[in-house]
Amino acid sequence: MAAFRLSNNVIGALNLVTLLLSAPILGGGVWMATRGDGSECDRHLSSPAIALGAVLMAVSLAGLVGACCRVTWLLWVYLLAMFALIVLLLGFTAFAFAVTNKGAGEAVSGRGYREYRLGDYSTWLQRRVESSKNWDKIRSCLAGAGVCGSLQGRNETWAQFVAADLSPVQSGCCKPPTSCNFTYGGGTRWGKTARMGSADPDCDEWSNDADELCFGCQSCKAGVVATLKKDWNRVAIVNVVFPSFIVVVYFVGCCAFKNSRRDSVYRRAGGWKQAGYA
Repeated sequence: MAAFRLSNNVIGALNLVTLLLSAPILGGGVWMATRGDGSECDRHLSSPAIALGAVLMAVSLAGLVGACCRVTWLLWVYLLAMFALIVLLLGFTAFAFAVTNKGAGEAVSGRGYREYRLGDYSTWLQRRVESSKNWDKIRSCLAGAGVCGSLQGRNETWAQFVAADLSPVQSGCCKPPTSCNFTYGGGTRWGKTARMGSADPDCDEWSNDADELCFGCQSCKAGVVATLKKDWNRVAIVNVVFPSFIVVVYFVGCCAFKNSRRDSVYRRAGGWKQAGYA
């Protein structure tokens, strides 16, 4: 019985923590989906948050009730869900490394920032970003987040601008490509009179309109992909460690399930004395 109490107490405590964490995730997703002034980006992010919060809450409740109340079938459901989670995490980690193994910003002489080209990245990421349906949502998110706002208010010299350390999105979406040779006018204002016959189609897409800028440029999509690649790499690295923890929890859950099933057999047989343990 000591093993039963230990394994069940551990599983119960872990799932209580997970249950408490799932509540703000679910609540935050519902809040983003229902608030009246929510942006398209908020609504786009709300669905994953609601789904993640709901799944975490359901799995945690199954583990908590199954462990504390000795409900064997709930522990069985919990173990199946944990096994599926382990498989999904390992699969996602392998996939994330596969689609982010190529592509990087190109250093430009005399510039503190890099230039980004969509063709340098994996075909899968290119297709997802280039899809008009997806890009319309991403573009709306970028505009709503004001990614170029910090540049628009600057009153700096050309030397100060080229020395700036711009993010991939700022470099791709908030200024024209360096190959366009436009004249810098401060902030996000550029003059097209200095164009030297560049073949880059992004040069025609550039607009000084604060709502347009280079949001229709390939370089902007490349900046988004570069940011996704960086974020996915971070998640993949974390996922190398996280499944190890999940596996440990899974095996503790297996012990709890085994002991719970054995205890159920003893109770159905009429108790410890009738089972011959008096």
